[in-house]
Amino acid sequence: IQGTFQDRHANRFGDRTGRGQVQRADGEIFLGKDPVDVEFKGRLAIPARQREPLLSRCDGRIVITIDTQSKCLVVYPLPEWERIEQDIQGLPALNPAVKRFQRLVLGYATDIELDSNGRLLLPQSQREYAQLDKKLVLVGQGNKLEIWSEALWLAEQEQALEDSGPDAVLPDELLSLKL
Repeated sequence: IQGTFQDRHANRFGDRTGRGQVQRADGEIFLGKDPVDVEFKGRLAIPARQREPLLSRCDGRIVITIDTQSKCLVVYPLPEWERIEQDIQGLPALNPAVKRFQRLVLGYATDIELDSNGRLLLPQSQREYAQLDKKLVLVGQGNKLEIWSEALWLAEQEQALEDSGPDAVLPDELLSLKL
């Protein structure tokens, strides 16, 4: 047998880099969670394992906005955000719920470029929305990252584990997954 399992299946499953992301033909995806500390005035350093794909995919150019369903921020590589922004703007703006969603997601969206040390400065309005203090958690979500206050992340994680017990009612989309 020639090569490792990883080598033989890289095209099918993506190349696991071992640094928190998986290399796929269409780019890297973000996995795992990392504790992060906020410096003075809202500056934070992206951990190397998450920073590397941001630099390789978009030269450190990202867009950060809010998650309208959770008190966290969402970090998109610029090319991913451009696709999502186009989808959001294509929604029927005469629908009041859609208009509210557009106002929040697009209104909070901020273009940011990582500095030479892989740091970014979070705007005050976003820090307030997500109730961010000194201790944060950066959570990989495939095509994006989430930034959570450590306290809110722990509560979210606890609630998710509680809600997904053996008696949980799961949506059809989850029931169809073959894990």
